[in-house]
Amino acid sequence: MSLPASLLQELPEPVATARGVRLLLWRDDLVNPDLPGNKARKLKYNLAAARQQGHHTLLTFGGAYSNHIAAVATAGRLFGFRTIGLIRGDEPAADGGPAQLNPTLAQAAADGMALHYLDRGAYRRRAAPEFVAEQSARFGPAYLLPEGGTNALALEGCAELVAEIRQHSEFDALAVAVGTGGTLAGLLTGLAGQHRALGVAALKNGGFLRAESDALTQQATGRTFANYALHTDYHFGGYAKYSADLLAFIQQFQVRHGVQLDPIYTGKLLFGVLDLIGQGRFSRGSTVVAIHTGGLQAWAGWERRFA
Repeated sequence: MSLPASLLQELPEPVATARGVRLLLWRDDLVNPDLPGNKARKLKYNLAAARQQGHHTLLTFGGAYSNHIAAVATAGRLFGFRTIGLIRGDEPAADGGPAQLNPTLAQAAADGMALHYLDRGAYRRRAAPEFVAEQSARFGPAYLLPEGGTNALALEGCAELVAEIRQHSEFDALAVAVGTGGTLAGLLTGLAGQHRALGVAALKNGGFLRAESDALTQQATGRTFANYALHTDYHFGGYAKYSADLLAFIQQFQVRHGVQLDPIYTGKLLFGVLDLIGQGRFSRGSTVVAIHTGGLQAWAGWERRFA
């Protein structure tokens, strides 16, 4: 697939200029308009494996506003897979019809995904072998995609980001939002110990994500990496929590740069990166590339929840 020419965007932020840091934004949200951002990268080699193994159905898990659920449903439509989504939470009222679905789930259903709902107790068991066996018996043979799409094959797709960015610019550090640790772990495998990576946790108490990322790189490459930092102070109250300060930052960022960020991942990422630059965490003369991982579909659900 040929890449758009304008994927790397200069961000002339005053704080970066004052600190002598060149800040760039990699627009992964523009790479594939039908399936934008890091979710497409996580799915790339998983879809190939599903096809190779003879599967015709993808089975996965996610919350009601999940970017991953939306991406799997779209991938199923684009590449001819039946898709099943096991959604955390209560089923919408039976007499409400499609109008009761939030925008994410409504689009997933329109893309052909069969939606089923799990209470929180059942959802916590999603990785247990006996639970997986129960779902296989219930739905038939299916290729299982974990929550967030994060597994060893997902890392392969995310690792390709490193070489793609290098085609456009050298850099000293790559920065990415962290939800499950998969994209960060993929970047680390692509960097192979060279240069720095930093992750900005999108959820509260996200310190455990370091162990998750290390486990993923160990599984995929047989090693862990020390050339990264995980920052956990930019969650704005927790995953998908409302924050007037964060929304104001996102609005101002769009005015300055013509780029829309999302309120769950990339808004927190850019806020965090700019704050870290202001703290002097990057050497004068260094180049930092923040990665826009997409996720803009979340805005419709966000507006519905907080309007």
